[in-house]
Amino acid sequence: MGYREYRGEEITVYFDKDMCQHAAECVKGLPEVFNVKAKPWIAPDEAAAKHVSEVINRCPSGALKYKI
Repeated sequence: MGYREYRGEEITVYFDKDMCQHAAECVKGLPEVFNVKAKPWIAPDEAAAKHVSEVINRCPSGALKYKI
């Protein structure tokens, strides 16, 4: 699988576009972190690591992972 890495100060987010089901839990949950109009589209430092991990845990496809 091809996870792409987005590093922040407290959390690193991994995203696999091939697994994504586009449920948009991430975009709805933390639009300041997961912004499809921005480049890069994941900005882990725009919210507390705790909140980022909570939103990632709601991802139904497993396309998003994290490491604190």
